[in-house]
Amino acid sequence: MSSIPEFIDGLKTKLDNLDSAGIYKNERALTGAQQVHVHAGGKELLNFCSNNYLGLANNEQVINAAKSALDQFGFGMASVRFIAGTQTQHVALEDKLTSFLSTQATILFPSCFDANGGLFEALFDENDAIISDALNHASIIDGVRLCKAQRFRYQNRDLADLEIQLQAASAAKNIVIVTDGVFSMDGYLAPLVGICDLAEKYGALVMVDDSHATGFIGDGGAGTPAHCEVQNRIDIISGTLGKALGGASGGFISSRHPEIVQMLRQKARPYLFSNSVPPSVVAGTIAALELISSNPELAGKVRENARYFRALMVEEGFDLLPGVHPIVPVMFSSEHVAAAMAKALFDRGIYAVAFSYPVVPMGKSRIRIQLSASHTFDEIKECVNAFVDAREEISV
Repeated sequence: MSSIPEFIDGLKTKLDNLDSAGIYKNERALTGAQQVHVHAGGKELLNFCSNNYLGLANNEQVINAAKSALDQFGFGMASVRFIAGTQTQHVALEDKLTSFLSTQATILFPSCFDANGGLFEALFDENDAIISDALNHASIIDGVRLCKAQRFRYQNRDLADLEIQLQAASAAKNIVIVTDGVFSMDGYLAPLVGICDLAEKYGALVMVDDSHATGFIGDGGAGTPAHCEVQNRIDIISGTLGKALGGASGGFISSRHPEIVQMLRQKARPYLFSNSVPPSVVAGTIAALELISSNPELAGKVRENARYFRALMVEEGFDLLPGVHPIVPVMFSSEHVAAAMAKALFDRGIYAVAFSYPVVPMGKSRIRIQLSASHTFDEIKECVNAFVDAREEISV
């Protein structure tokens, strides 16, 4: 049996190993608001690594709505929803998300991680089967682990393998296919039409985590189901309030089956045992949804910026994963090279972070650039020029 000092020494060794492998993650503290121009480490930087896709995290209307909510509804709820944690605006936001997504019912969670963490255990048991994409978000993986259902996995976006897993799971009472709408490390969109076709063939439900799409992908910003025109074929949608919808915190489950949401209110542990989403976040998100509905050009600007950045980077010979999403992975040969590039970019006034194991597989290190509607073409050009200069400095 090891002692406490031996345990701590073991942790130190593991941390040293992470550092030597080039995968130790350091955090930088921003000294101001989340926006395109940020300050960190005594420098002013252009921010190209935020989920602030529509530039609403520091939007004046969103902030004013949050401030008003502090006066009207207070700082925090100090309660879970079913006790004393539901305000009229919580209900209003759920109704607004339901309308926005063209579903039938919505339930708020403290985060989308909590939403995915509580979903499966509340709905499925040992008689059921969950078939999950191999590159699904960690929150889905953890949520599935908490459930007693049989587990199957198919290769990323591989419909042939999905059908094999559907056949293997055919004896289960209920089957649910689970996929990210947009895969956060690659920017790839799920093949929802093919997934829905297979789900109907085998009588399965379909669940989509649309965190990196809600608000700016698809008609009206309703996400990948709208983009693929399968809104009425998706059974469960999870999403976040912490990216395009104002960038704060909170998540949700929305469904075309009200009974699913009703059951989550009764049984989902993160919902039952966590404080309600704070009043200021609820009000700010409502304002963000109203801005998205009245300013459809924001989503168009995100797409335009992504196309421009991709074109310039390809012209300069960088290795990009293909796609149309504002997540643009710039790939590198090793974890050390990606980390060196991120540091060189920082020195040139560009805030972009290297992603390495375990966030991505070993050997698949990258700098994930994320475009925002708030970026200008000149700022994007400045970012590309910094990549070119940094590449020459470290002799990639």
